[in-house]
Amino acid sequence: MSIALFDLDNTLLGGDSDYLWGEFLIGVGAVAEQAHREENARYFAQYQAGALDIEAFLAFQLKPLADNDVKTLLEWRERFVLDVIAPLVLTKGRALVEDHRRQNHSLAIVTSTNAFITRPIADLLGIEDLLATEPEFDGQCYTGKFVGEPCSGIGKVHWVNEWVARHALSLDGSWFYSDSSQDLPLLSAVDHPVAVDPDDTLRAHARRHAWPILSLR
Repeated sequence: MSIALFDLDNTLLGGDSDYLWGEFLIGVGAVAEQAHREENARYFAQYQAGALDIEAFLAFQLKPLADNDVKTLLEWRERFVLDVIAPLVLTKGRALVEDHRRQNHSLAIVTSTNAFITRPIADLLGIEDLLATEPEFDGQCYTGKFVGEPCSGIGKVHWVNEWVARHALSLDGSWFYSDSSQDLPLLSAVDHPVAVDPDDTLRAHARRHAWPILSLR
């Protein structure tokens, strides 16, 4: 059975769920506006330069989970997905997912954004398998740490290989859709890499290697 893998932010969504979650937290007063935006901009600049300190970024990204009780976090997340994310699900992105579903492909979202944010978004898209960085939960609260390998860059290849082995699947005939040059390791590992509304670096790479370039906007 072939597999179809999808990046989430700026691929199936017309926006970045991680950035928008931060803006939502600013709106509900959970984080300080100026400090959060300055830190977010610093990490985004690192990301664009291909020099993101992923562990430092995850400490920043996951801190609000540790700073708030689970009941409040779940209430915020429900509002966030309904009010902010649902309108950003791209119609063509949903159609692309359904096309692969009709072909009986095994589907998974592979995203750098942590699973607390992205689990309900995957549910919204009807995709059961989510490969994302897992926030550590001690049974009562989030600790602000993460479990295992970060699902980012080459880490996405690790997560996909583990998922493929666990489900007795194969990368033969596999697909991966992404907008980001940071996903070149996984794009290069599948049989059918597709650049979706790509950044400039990925667009140039896709043209050099004759990869399909698709717009879902």
